[in-house]
Amino acid sequence: MTASATAVEWARAAAAAAADKKAADIVAFDVSDVLFIADVFLICSGANLRQVAAIVDEIEVRTKQAGAPPPRKEGRQGARWVLVDFGDLVVHVQLEEERATYGLERLWHDRPTIDLAEALPPAESSTG
Repeated sequence: MTASATAVEWARAAAAAAADKKAADIVAFDVSDVLFIADVFLICSGANLRQVAAIVDEIEVRTKQAGAPPPRKEGRQGARWVLVDFGDLVVHVQLEEERATYGLERLWHDRPTIDLAEALPPAESSTG
């Protein structure tokens, strides 16, 4: 099983939004064959609370334009780690130190990555 084309489209829209707000280390994993709750997890980082909030706001705008449903959100108050759930796509926007501490990539390192090259500026594209 692979991630749906819709989930991949939303992930690319979210990645482009995050990149526009200068998010760091943007990566997306295809989790469709191990989870029934989502097809794609997208992870990115912000340097401070304001940047995390700005990234989340832009992701919401861009995914809505791409046809994603209104998201459910957790963590918006503190903005250290905001989870934005669009159903087939789950986005984690974390402060850099939260990301280093929790290491979500370590949990999903064996999952295929989603190619975000078209959505990201060349320097940001870290997936194949």
